[in-house]
Amino acid sequence: MTPDNWQKSSYSAQGSNCLHVAAPDSQTIKLCESDDPEVVVTTTPANLKAFILGVKAGEFDHFVEG
Repeated sequence: MTPDNWQKSSYSAQGSNCLHVAAPDSQTIKLCESDDPEVVVTTTPANLKAFILGVKAGEFDHFVEG
């Protein structure tokens, strides 16, 4: 991983599939998984907020139902 200050999700426990989040500045959010830390998704705080609100509202449930 890069030298950013990464924070691991508290839901990950000791597993190998952990989500890590970093905010290197006020306009950037970085996300990566511990099993492939070189692949980093970069977004903005506003876009991440919109995504989280969509998840909470059930907008993406059809991806996991079945």
